[in-house]
Amino acid sequence: MSSAKKSEPAYIHIILILIIVGLTYLLIQVAILEPQRVIEQEKYFKEESRLRMLNLKQLELLYKEKHGKYTDSFDSLFNLFRKDPNIQAKVDSLFRPLKHGQFVLDSLRWSPKSHTQYVLKIDSTLRTDSVFTKSGRFLRIDTTVVVGELYYIECPDGYGSIGDLTNPLKVNTTSWGEK
Repeated sequence: MSSAKKSEPAYIHIILILIIVGLTYLLIQVAILEPQRVIEQEKYFKEESRLRMLNLKQLELLYKEKHGKYTDSFDSLFNLFRKDPNIQAKVDSLFRPLKHGQFVLDSLRWSPKSHTQYVLKIDSTLRTDSVFTKSGRFLRIDTTVVVGELYYIECPDGYGSIGDLTNPLKVNTTSWGEK
């Protein structure tokens, strides 16, 4: 008996080499390049979202300076900007540029990742006070509702918040530690 080896055709080797190269490329894409892209995109969303919240904070401070209280209305904040030429003239010194390099008022309402509105809330406190005569006889209870002494801005995507509705010491404090 002769022991003649039957060799495989060359096209099978070429196909197998192409499959190995294709799977190697796919593995590099899935294991290295895609996670890096996701990390970079997440970093962008986080930085952009925080810049937008800081600009909303600045608008809240300007609104309180003009009206004596904070607001929970994006439209009121944007109207303040649009109608006050002093704010528009100082836009570069008052507001931080967004990641793409410019301040865009209409983008401040929306989170860059999910395109949902930021949570914007103000407090409303019911204050009661008892009124007595000079002789100590009870007269009445005065009730006052105070609105807008505190505000709270929160990113719907979980990138942080600014302010607090219960603690006045945290009124302009960011959850990520920036001033």
